[in-house]
Amino acid sequence: MIRDSLRELGLQLALLNFQVSNRLKLNPGDLNCLDIIGRHGPLSPSTLTRLSGMHPATMTGVLDRLEKAGWINRERDPNDRRAVLVSAVKGRGAEVLKLYSGMNTSVAAISASYSEAELAVLADFLQRCKDAAEEAIDELPD
Repeated sequence: MIRDSLRELGLQLALLNFQVSNRLKLNPGDLNCLDIIGRHGPLSPSTLTRLSGMHPATMTGVLDRLEKAGWINRERDPNDRRAVLVSAVKGRGAEVLKLYSGMNTSVAAISASYSEAELAVLADFLQRCKDAAEEAIDELPD
């Protein structure tokens, strides 16, 4: 039952992300990278490559598209002038959040129906599932 629910949730979230990326005129992988940049940036392209699981050559194209569309900035790292840092363009995040507002509102309403203790158990479960997914990625054969 839990596995089936997680599979269905994963599918629906993938479909939501696909629809959002289409409305933003981005590739789904580009949207994933933009999310990583928004949450963890500024960061180096190599760090983004590692966090996204993409091939370095693919990442160059992703960053070129995101920069051309006005979603990211590439700037010299102030600590190492040879290196580049990637950051999200300020103010553009609202465009993305608006498209997720229905889901965010629903999640807030669902969360409000649980106690703090129940939410702690759910958060632990989801964290452990995320950790298991990371381990499964690491264990995939080449």
